[in-house]
Amino acid sequence: MAARKHFFTSESVGEGHPDKVCDQISDAILDDVLRQDPYGRVACETYVTMGLLIVGGEITTTGFVDVHNLTRNVLKEIGYTHPKYGFDYHTCAVINTIHSQSPDIAQGVDKGGAGDQGFMVGFACRETEELMPLSIMLSHKLVRRIADVRRQGILKYLGPDCKSQVTLEYHDGHPKRVDSCVLACQHTEEILDTTKERITKKARQELIDVIAKPILKQYIDKDTKYYVNETGKFVIGGPQSDTGMTGRKIIVDTYGGVVAPGGGAFSGKDPTKVDRSAAYMARYIAKNIVAAGLADKCLIHLAYVIGRAEPLAIMVDTYGTGKLSESVFIKLIRDNFELTPQGMIKELDLLRPIYRKTACYGHFGRTEPEFIWESTDKATALKRQAARL
Repeated sequence: MAARKHFFTSESVGEGHPDKVCDQISDAILDDVLRQDPYGRVACETYVTMGLLIVGGEITTTGFVDVHNLTRNVLKEIGYTHPKYGFDYHTCAVINTIHSQSPDIAQGVDKGGAGDQGFMVGFACRETEELMPLSIMLSHKLVRRIADVRRQGILKYLGPDCKSQVTLEYHDGHPKRVDSCVLACQHTEEILDTTKERITKKARQELIDVIAKPILKQYIDKDTKYYVNETGKFVIGGPQSDTGMTGRKIIVDTYGGVVAPGGGAFSGKDPTKVDRSAAYMARYIAKNIVAAGLADKCLIHLAYVIGRAEPLAIMVDTYGTGKLSESVFIKLIRDNFELTPQGMIKELDLLRPIYRKTACYGHFGRTEPEFIWESTDKATALKRQAARL
């Protein structure tokens, strides 16, 4: 019988993308507050457009954040260091409109309740070593590769802005090959051909050979298609070409569209906001269930209401791969994981300045030590308890 085929696509964006610029600035401000005041409350939003960056939101803290200098330093580290990239950390305007958190919200959070209502989602599957969907992991690795190649000067014409997209061909539910790869790489004018309308064939092939092929490796074949700067050129990029805002890349930040996202974005929010802490806990739970061999796929939903600590509901979906009933999975979760805001913060050690690292290349599927929610340290306990139930 012929294999059942389907295609699935995920995308990622690099650190110089306007939305990711905003995520990084919002999280850098959060980190600066937590360095000085671990119990500070932060809900920070950033907006960027041509020559202008606005930071707003609500912050209550005993510390002081030099928003102007911090913002310019982040822009410098990203690579917006020259007018040729259309945005320059030296000369852009920075406007600070931050004020304190509403006392109406604070009175519920101060007693240990959730900082907002909503549902949060966690997911894990066996497609990669990281127990993540392959399409989003490849997409993240491509934009990280673009940044590395730019910083190392391997391709000197690259600018900070970039995007990637990977379409996988599945056979009977398993990824078999990359059907297409999309690269959008900001560049300087030196690689334009004489018509000034598109990059040279040499530059296009360089981007495929230096960036795409080392990442996609065993998943590419002679039929894999490459789409590189398909408008022809990408000289005007970053905030000069597109506005950016914190929290607009929640699919990129999570599971690449394989599952529906939760209701809220992450960046710029301290962990009393369950948008962030419960999403990290849901991933931690799902990953440990899969790592324990109790399911090949696992989706976790946690629902909260503002001012109350315990979740309103827990849902588990293993897509028919689970070895236990949903009620047993829920018992395992309640017995082994903290689900209140204060409990999640303590268990995942979330009152640390770790958040700017999360603002690019996804919040999940990471191996850096700061990402405690990626640990599988509960897998053995889950497996043992499941055997007794």
